[in-house]
Order: sequence, then structure tokens, then C-alpha cells
Amino acid sequence: MPIYKTKKKNKEGKYQYRVCVNYTDLHGNYKQKNKYVYGSAEAKEAESKLLISIQQGENASKKTVQALFDEYISVKKLEVRETSLAKTQSILRREVLPKFKNVAIDKLTVPILQEWKTEINDKNLSLTTKRNIYGEFRALINYAVRMEYIPRNMLNLVGGFKEVYFEKPQDKIQFYTAEQFQRFIKQAKEQATSLSGWGYYVFFCIAFYTGMRKGEINALKWSDIEGNIIHIRRSVAQKVNGKSIIETPPKNKTSYRDIQMPQQLIKILDQHQALHRKQKGYTDNYRVCGGVSCISDTALSNKNKEFAKLAGLEPIRIHDFRHSHASLLVNNSINIQEVAKRLGHSKVEITWNTYSHLYPKEEERALAVLESVKI
Repeated sequence: MPIYKTKKKNKEGKYQYRVCVNYTDLHGNYKQKNKYVYGSAEAKEAESKLLISIQQGENASKKTVQALFDEYISVKKLEVRETSLAKTQSILRREVLPKFKNVAIDKLTVPILQEWKTEINDKNLSLTTKRNIYGEFRALINYAVRMEYIPRNMLNLVGGFKEVYFEKPQDKIQFYTAEQFQRFIKQAKEQATSLSGWGYYVFFCIAFYTGMRKGEINALKWSDIEGNIIHIRRSVAQKVNGKSIIETPPKNKTSYRDIQMPQQLIKILDQHQALHRKQKGYTDNYRVCGGVSCISDTALSNKNKEFAKLAGLEPIRIHDFRHSHASLLVNNSINIQEVAKRLGHSKVEITWNTYSHLYPKEEERALAVLESVKI
């Protein structure tokens, strides 16, 4: 650990020193750290600090996966929504910590990680679920690399999960056509014999006519509606980390959006608000579809199935009313960018990948253009 004196001087007349510390890291790699300072005393102090920093770095690699997880979550909670954090915690606690809880992070070698991957592969899980597990574990180890606790992420060498022979085709999305929705919503309206019943009717009208997410509709307050515009500024999640209901920001930056409503939806909301205003204690902070509180997910799901059965339809998921909205627009040749904007997608590619197969007219037009070129 030499200290070299150079010929350079600063304005105060002190000589420059190069402090050089040689060491071998935990992986057997030869390393060297250098620092330049002015003054003999300063050089000795710099040498001491370099030694301490090296020692701390070596100790950091001895962190257990559990300790890394705790630190990672404490940082991540400041960067993501509570629902996203809960998903990360759930996956890592269920699929990673049981095997690696007390393992030092520098011991996460390729053979050990490959063994873990094989165990996950043997579970009866969908390819998407396996990829989500891999992604969360990879992000955890990437954090350790970013903090310079370990030099590289060995999980990258193991690789992610792939279909053995081919990728399964994307599941066909489910949705109601305009005619099917009319049958469904007719039954919802006929069952709306109370204010709460009317709330379910209004919920499904909003879902179909705006394409809003379930959490966005549940979070919607009367103060968010201005004329023919719905301002989407919040979302609601239910049953997260033991909490029955939590209000969060929308899913992403583009989810903050303003949606124009058709006249029929405006009329329905005006009627609904008139009923709410008759309630004692009403304010504009009332939830549009629930009043003081939100409609519960369970009740909403049950009503969805009930209305579908009464209408003689196969029930679709609550989220599929969002697909129904998008599918109606796509099938009427509405520009894909406008569809993406209404849905609050972060990228147009997401919208296109989901709904491109619903543009049959464009395919027919493309074929007609090609057939017009005679040879």
C-alpha cells in the first residue's frame, strides 16, 4: 500500500501524492484503487479512508438475501405505488426468500441460481407468472449491483423462462359488442331498485363508455366531473397489505387524463348525482359509484355475473368492459392513438399489441392495394 510523491505542487506549496491500495476481492480478482491528494498528512488520511471503503465494500457482499430484500423494499416504497410494492413483496417472499433467506448475496452463483430456476420451472405456474418471478428477483439483484455490493448479476447468465417449443399465442380478449352490452345494461337498470343498485348500473355504464379501469371508477368523485369531462386523478385498490381500501395515484403518468363523455352517459350521471344530493351529508367528495365508500370488489363481481345471467350472456371480467370500450372504437376505425389516449396506456404499442387483430378492414384494404398491382 505505497504512497508516491509526485513533482506537482499546489498554490500552497504542498506536493501531490498518489495513494495506491492493492487488494484481491472476494472473487479472487486483483484490484487497485488510487487517489491523488496534496500534502503528506492528507495522503496518510486518504490511505486510511481507502482501506475502510474497501473493507466496507467487502462486508457489503456478505449481506444476506433477507438483508438485501429489507433494504431494497425500504428504497422501493419511495419509488412505486403501494399496490406495485405489495406485488413485489409477495413474489419475493413466496418464491425467493424461502430458498435464499440466509444466503450471502456473493454466494448467488450460476449453479445455485440455476437450481432455483429449475424448481420454479417444475411448479404448476403459467409462463407469465414464472417470468414475473424472474423479473422481480432479477431487479433485486440488480439493486445489489447498483449499490456495488456485488460486481455482477449472475441471474442474467442463467436467463429467463421460455416456452419449451414455442410461445403460446396471446389469449383472445373477451368483450361485449354494443348489442350485448345493451342487453347487459338493460338488466342492470331493471335491478336498480335502490340507490346502491343504481350505483352498479352507473359503474358499468362508465366502464363501457369511457374504458376506465376498475380502480379509477371506484376512486371517481363528483368533484372529478366537469361538464362533459371526467378528470382521472386517482385510483383505488382493495385488500392490499391488510388494508381494505387504499387510494393511490393512477397507474402511470399517462393514466392522468381527461375523457370526454357521450351525451347518454352525461344524462345518466346527472340523474345519479341528483339522487346523491338528496342524501344527508352529501358533498362533491362522494364517490360517484359508492357514496361515502367504494363498491366492494366482491359485490361488483357478483352483480356482474347476475346481470350477465339475466341477459342470457356469458359473464366477462370487470376489466373486459375496458376491452369492450376499446373494441367498439377499434371496430369503427378510430385512430389507435386516440384509443390509447382514452385508455391511458403509457405506449401506443401496448394498445396496438392488444387490439391490432380487431382491425380486419385495414387488412382487407391492404390486400386490395396489393391486388391492384397487376403483372
